[in-house]
Amino acid sequence: MKERRKMNMIGPQVRKFRMQRGWSQPKMVTRCQLSGWDLSRESLAKIESQLRNVTDIEILKLGEILEVHHSALFPAAPQ
Repeated sequence: MKERRKMNMIGPQVRKFRMQRGWSQPKMVTRCQLSGWDLSRESLAKIESQLRNVTDIEILKLGEILEVHHSALFPAAPQ
């Protein structure tokens, strides 16, 4: 079976921070929409599953919505 290509690095961290806040995907999407970003629940699921590319502006917006510095969305480099 062919391994799927990951389309972003930040998806697992987005999911982690969302879940730490106790937010469902629909609740996070509502927060995105209230901030002016028309993101669907399906797109958020694809971001979290690394099936969708994420632009630099979207990374900044995700950091803002999750109240973390955008650099926190990137996985830590192995030591």
